[in-house]
Amino acid sequence: MALDRFFRRRRPQPQATPDLPDLWTKCPACKEGLYNRELEANAFVCPKCGHHLRTDAAQRVAVLLDPESFEQMSGRVQPTDHLGFVDTEAYTDRLKRAQAKTGRPDAILTGTGRIHGLDVVVAVMDFAFSGGSMGSVVGEEIARAAEDAARRGWPLIVVAASGGARMQESALSLMQMAKTTVALEDLTTAGVPYVSILTDPTTGGVTASFATVADVILAEPGALIGFAGPRVIQQTIRQHLPEGFQRAEFLLTHGMVDDVVDRREQRAYLASLLGVLMKRPAEVSA
Repeated sequence: MALDRFFRRRRPQPQATPDLPDLWTKCPACKEGLYNRELEANAFVCPKCGHHLRTDAAQRVAVLLDPESFEQMSGRVQPTDHLGFVDTEAYTDRLKRAQAKTGRPDAILTGTGRIHGLDVVVAVMDFAFSGGSMGSVVGEEIARAAEDAARRGWPLIVVAASGGARMQESALSLMQMAKTTVALEDLTTAGVPYVSILTDPTTGGVTASFATVADVILAEPGALIGFAGPRVIQQTIRQHLPEGFQRAEFLLTHGMVDDVVDRREQRAYLASLLGVLMKRPAEVSA
């Protein structure tokens, strides 16, 4: 017993570990450890294998727009639980957790900015907020962005990153597919370009609505793009599906997207594209 008490007494006690800064990120593709500052400077693209890591909305804005040119428009519309939806937990609890995680009311960030000096309206989806799911707020903010772009005569750029419609809002979420598509018609009437950038992942009702009705549809390398999952499609059509059929490169080959553009080149690419479409030269440097 004495010996037992001796070892118990000398057993090391767990000590609190001080909070350490998050300095490294492991690439999901090649598993290489990446220093976060270098990763950010490389537009969140792995310098080893070229894998495009997912970004939040604020990071995307910083990569896409000229420095200090962004002015936010979204944030005033708040999501509500019209249906009193409860599954494993209440929808209101899910919203609070997502809002605390991302620091925004819903899965969308909209505003104005410049790309090589050209004025644009942007709408960026945030996959970190409930998988970028499209509910009433996302639909409303995109509709407002489209209307604002048409009124100003500025191009609209939408960056999609979404798992699809938000199931907790049921039919109210599905209605946003029609709402956003109709709102985009104002741009056609005004002769204002609309460019959609499909990132990993872009699926479900977002793919089936505003994300794929643009004048120019771009995609990032390796992005997963589709409506339903591969297993659902295969069971529905009862045919074998080719490898990678929902990836950006396959869709480019088959005409669903107009180009696949590396994230590090997107700002310059958009400046050139919008300069031609708007018949206004972009600035050489930004």
